[in-house]
Amino acid sequence: MRYDTVILGAGAAGMMCAAFTGGRTLVIDHARNPGEKIRISGGGRCNFTNLHAGPANFLSQNAHFAKSALARYTPRDFLGLIARHGIAWHEKTLGQLFCDGKATQIVEMLRAEMARAGAELWLSTALADFSHDGAAFTLALDREGGRETVTAANLVLATGGKSIPKMGATGLAYDIARRFGLAVTETRPALVPLTFSDNRFAALSGVSLPARLSNDRASFDEALLFTHRGLSGPSVLQISSYWREGESLSVNLTPTAPLFDALRAARQSSGRHELKTELARHLPARLAEHLATEWNLQGRLADQSDTALRALSDRLASWSLTPSGSEGYRTAEVTLGGIDTAGLNSSTMEAKKLTGLYAIGEAVDVTGWLGGYNFQWAWASAHAAGTAISAR
Repeated sequence: MRYDTVILGAGAAGMMCAAFTGGRTLVIDHARNPGEKIRISGGGRCNFTNLHAGPANFLSQNAHFAKSALARYTPRDFLGLIARHGIAWHEKTLGQLFCDGKATQIVEMLRAEMARAGAELWLSTALADFSHDGAAFTLALDREGGRETVTAANLVLATGGKSIPKMGATGLAYDIARRFGLAVTETRPALVPLTFSDNRFAALSGVSLPARLSNDRASFDEALLFTHRGLSGPSVLQISSYWREGESLSVNLTPTAPLFDALRAARQSSGRHELKTELARHLPARLAEHLATEWNLQGRLADQSDTALRALSDRLASWSLTPSGSEGYRTAEVTLGGIDTAGLNSSTMEAKKLTGLYAIGEAVDVTGWLGGYNFQWAWASAHAAGTAISAR
């Protein structure tokens, strides 16, 4: 069976790409349903883009690689697409856009766009073998109890990364890329909760507060959530992409302002209060109790000198913590790293050394922040590859 283009992966990037390729296009996926990561994203409402998406919101060994694709397909372009399909949406904090209804609306929209473009979709289809003879790609596919062999001039790798393996995620795109001579950078779980081997925060599980998490490469002001195994919440997921095992993180529990002035004023008005009682006015009670025990905070406010209060204020603003690890790919939202951008054309996403081979979405070494950025990269890179294929 001959096709112009075969796209491996019926996720966000793969389905989006099929809407632009033109010609005879086949999208295949081993899953029973397309767009499963879309379906579970954003608490079932899909954080489908971010109004502020730009190159600065992405990690890659080549910080400039994403510029071209992101500039040519913007969040406003995607908003135009969902408007044509009558999908209502709303903005949450920090430019994050969500469906008013269910995330499956985005999946249905992409399937409709694929159908409009005449693309075929084969689900429950496994890639058994693949090759390239210098002119076309040949794929052996196991489908419905039998084997099909298809050929195509173009092959698009859109199978994502290793995150959330229970949904079928594998390193397939990396294996294919290597077979065809493309390098793959180191891959790691990203946007992932961090863990502590001693379960030191188990008693605080469920406690949340605004915080600033920082290291020498990044800083994020968002919610921090304590869990049975460690730390989660948006600020932790964000900083996890910039963190390495063995490194410490600085946690500012009072990101809006130091507490020194408030503690000194309370000493004047409520000097008989226990120090930990006053602390509980500014932090969640369970956290205040935990810190009072861990840091041996004793005595009344009236007993505290300015030096002691300033030291406490500074410590609350720069609590040093060293996670032992992360939750890994099991709960990671994305994979950091991937197919090396040095081997790809940033305008078309095509391999420089093999005409007709493309890589898009999470499979590529471009990883976005939390908050809709990775979906925007999926749309933009898919558009870049799809329109390049259509123009041939």
